[in-house]
Amino acid sequence: MTISKVAIPLFAMMLSCSSTKKETVSDNTYSDVVVIGAMKNVMWKGELGSSINLDTISNKKGLFGLGPESYLTGELLINDGKSYVSRVTSDSTMVVEQSFDVSAPFFVYAHVKDWNEIELPSTLKTIQDLEKFIDEQTAEKKRPFAFKLVGKIGKAVIHIQNLPAGTKVASPDDAHQGQVKYTLQNEEAEIVGFFSTKHKGIFTHHDSYLHMHLITKDERKIGHLDALEVENLKLYLPKK
Repeated sequence: MTISKVAIPLFAMMLSCSSTKKETVSDNTYSDVVVIGAMKNVMWKGELGSSINLDTISNKKGLFGLGPESYLTGELLINDGKSYVSRVTSDSTMVVEQSFDVSAPFFVYAHVKDWNEIELPSTLKTIQDLEKFIDEQTAEKKRPFAFKLVGKIGKAVIHIQNLPAGTKVASPDDAHQGQVKYTLQNEEAEIVGFFSTKHKGIFTHHDSYLHMHLITKDERKIGHLDALEVENLKLYLPKK
């Protein structure tokens, strides 16, 4: 809700703030995706601080979510009620911690209790193929939505944001300073994603309907998924 810059009674302002907070961190069971903040405000306006503290999401049963850590110091993933943060330790290593005591400048999450399992066609090999397949499979369904992939990847490239402290951000190039990419091969993994055709610049990049974070089966590697070679993955879409 946008509030114009005019005098507003104090009680009205308090009511507005209270309503917004309740909407974004309610413990109700969600059937839709909850979006906090916007990627474009981080990339172009330098709004790096916290828009949500993950520990304020009280209902963690069947919870899935993703986004960057505040000040772009890591990557966040909630996978079925477990919250993880990954941070860079070197060009080839990372540290992964399990914690809800983290925050994000933008974040997207949903509660999903039941999934439909879908076999991926053998011709599907890349993220672009995956995006097209999911779009076709869900053309008549409500959007946006969470999804996941489970199985073995042939190869994947993930990244972790690692912005140097005090960096001023006014463009994507600024925001990507310090970012480290990691290549994974022949790993058992889960990929949590969100699909939308109407949230480019909000929680997906300007050229994609997908935002995905990958976690390896041993929970030692987590990052934003940049590239994927599918080997043996199953797709899970929420039952509605």
